[in-house]
Amino acid sequence: MNRAAILDFLRGLAANNNKPWMDEHRAEYHQARAVFKELVAEVLQGVQRFEPALQTLTAGETMYRINKNDRFQQGQEPYKRHMGAGLKAEGRHSRWAGYFLTLEPGNSWLGAGKWQPDAASLQRIRQEIHYSSEAFHALRQYPEFVRHFPDGLEGDRLQRPPKGYDKNDPDIEWLKMKSFLVSRPISDAELLQPNFVEKAVESLHIAQPLVQFLNQAIGEE
Repeated sequence: MNRAAILDFLRGLAANNNKPWMDEHRAEYHQARAVFKELVAEVLQGVQRFEPALQTLTAGETMYRINKNDRFQQGQEPYKRHMGAGLKAEGRHSRWAGYFLTLEPGNSWLGAGKWQPDAASLQRIRQEIHYSSEAFHALRQYPEFVRHFPDGLEGDRLQRPPKGYDKNDPDIEWLKMKSFLVSRPISDAELLQPNFVEKAVESLHIAQPLVQFLNQAIGEE
């Protein structure tokens, strides 16, 4: 698997992010995307060994389009500068928390959690943190979790306490969060190592308790 082809294509796209260039290099794009799909399939196969909710998922159902086609993609460039996949039950755009792989030269990352849940899911996650704070803090402070994801939970926070929560609540800073993600960087050199998939799956396995905690909350009625 020539993973370097992914990085080479994305470097070219970053320097020439326009439709004429993409049309001229369509063959290289399809080649790079095929390699990325193969990589995602290997990572997914590893994750499926410990994540029952993903058993029927295919690599194609996890991969995001390279076109900027949603409201979260800003700027004039028509294409994203990265290739990404969201390994989530029911596919990349489902409401569930899951696992993520994004490749971009010099800025690749691996992660898990939930980015910007809908209002109902966010309310349930906050409620779960409030009611099960001991379990929440235990999973985020677990030594192996901290080793793989030293930056901890990342995401924007509200300026004020969310409705229904006291500003003096000991968990108020966690309850203010609007996204619940952990991530770690992937260097270009690491991506090209023969054991990259093994190491990636190891990190994602460590993040499973967070994903399960969030999905338990999201699934509650």
